[in-house]
Amino acid sequence: MKILLLTHSFNSLSQRLYVEIERLGHDLSVEFDIHDNVTIEAVDLFQPDLIIAPFLKRAIPKSVYKSVPCLIVHPGPLGDRGPSSLDWAIFKGVKEWGVTLLQAEAEMDAGPVWAHRTFPMRTATKSSLYRNEVTEMAVECVLEALEKFDDPTFKPEYLTGKGMWQDLMKQATRQINWQKDDSATILRKINSADGTPGVLDGDYYLHNAKIDDGLSGPAGEILATCNGAICKGTIDGAIWIGHLRKKGKDNFKLPATHVLELNDQLGERDIYLKIEDKIGYLHFPFHNGAMNTDQCKRLLHAYEDACHEDIHTIILMGGDDFFSNGIHLNAIEAAERPAEESWANINAMDDLCEAIITTTDKVTVAALSGNAGAGGVFFALTCDRIYARSGVILNPHYKNMGNLFGSEYWTYLLPKRIGSGNEDKVMQHRLPIGALEAVELGLIDDCFGKTFTDFQALMKEQVQMLEHETIIADKVLQREKDEAAKPLANYRAEELERMKLNFFGFDPSYHVARYKFVLREVKSHTPLYLAKHRQRVKNSNYGTKSRTT
Repeated sequence: MKILLLTHSFNSLSQRLYVEIERLGHDLSVEFDIHDNVTIEAVDLFQPDLIIAPFLKRAIPKSVYKSVPCLIVHPGPLGDRGPSSLDWAIFKGVKEWGVTLLQAEAEMDAGPVWAHRTFPMRTATKSSLYRNEVTEMAVECVLEALEKFDDPTFKPEYLTGKGMWQDLMKQATRQINWQKDDSATILRKINSADGTPGVLDGDYYLHNAKIDDGLSGPAGEILATCNGAICKGTIDGAIWIGHLRKKGKDNFKLPATHVLELNDQLGERDIYLKIEDKIGYLHFPFHNGAMNTDQCKRLLHAYEDACHEDIHTIILMGGDDFFSNGIHLNAIEAAERPAEESWANINAMDDLCEAIITTTDKVTVAALSGNAGAGGVFFALTCDRIYARSGVILNPHYKNMGNLFGSEYWTYLLPKRIGSGNEDKVMQHRLPIGALEAVELGLIDDCFGKTFTDFQALMKEQVQMLEHETIIADKVLQREKDEAAKPLANYRAEELERMKLNFFGFDPSYHVARYKFVLREVKSHTPLYLAKHRQRVKNSNYGTKSRTT
């Protein structure tokens, strides 16, 4: 079947659906919903049997949904309607929410239902719930609909009545009253807007909040700072605000202390080690998986401390939402000299990777509860074993960031994983890779578990069954052999020589791509690697009027 993914952007849900649908063998292409005429043209070029819209900000043109079945993923349960569905659910503190797959019609979110699911709500940000529970339920709904699509007896049903419409949530609704709102209320307000648009508080949008268990002080006042975060007093305690975005055009999210130009006062907040049965679990839930120079250095210090503990295995846990996405592009963009900060960040990342690669007296494991991208994938490859949750998506390439060459010792690590000569299958492949496909490719060792809890429980069982002494003995010999063949330092030097050209050379494409990424510049066209229907047009010299070629 020919399926077109029509989406505002190729976000986490769109990527996951892409992987799941392609796995079934369907002819799949993607079009960004930029303009009605572009959408109409895409349908004309591809002639899809079905359109799936995982993430839209505009209505589908009538001529399209009248000619092709269009299924829209709505992040709300049966009967819920409106553009801020998940925001309202978090804001109101509901216990259960859902996902509904509807067929597009003139009235928004009121078409016949093809599938629906519910899930228990947890205390989390909107982006975390969307990236996990909403995504998992959306996948189930879409896969169910694909089975129904070929069933001539199936007919989607309209709900009785029009359901409950909820307007776009505005800043006035989310506004924090520091003298009246308790910590739980403030957390719900910030979570409901995290990561977009954030809660406007004075001149700043607030993001990445967490209630503090011990501090207290004047409501609304800054009580402490730590690792980029600020802690503000509430009427019943205190709450940490990890990131701020200054109001105004061309401002982007950064650690709160950076924005406010404050020094950090307290110790470690976002890195911690838990030891259980001679196994060290090193957690580093960095916001959005980005790792700036300071975070890389602090994580290296924490890793070195773990190496001195009486343990036989160190498990790199990352965070629930992301394992790692490599160097911190926002921090680099905000630096006075972005090229120099890029250089400092990649060297700090390489120092961390080198420490793990050269650890020969411990077993190292990367546990990917969440997605990983770019250098974050190769950071995981430094470990002896790599396990991922079954729904994890990997984007190991660097090419979308201005043809960045990349480091993190990938030229050493990748051939060892997938075989010498096969590197282009990963490095030239700009499409997302599902966990199952990563196992088949040899990129990771195994994938299992649908939820964080399931994955981490199964991962612990897997690690306990490893033959730790054998792994350590084998890697001592292998490291000696590899070092004799080509010193690790040579791989790093060669990679960084290429990176130096990206950062300091005449080609500005990395700096331009980073700027567009950080400022979330709206795409003016769909890249050809996604829009396969436009690849065919280009290759056949047809459709020179196409705006996306």
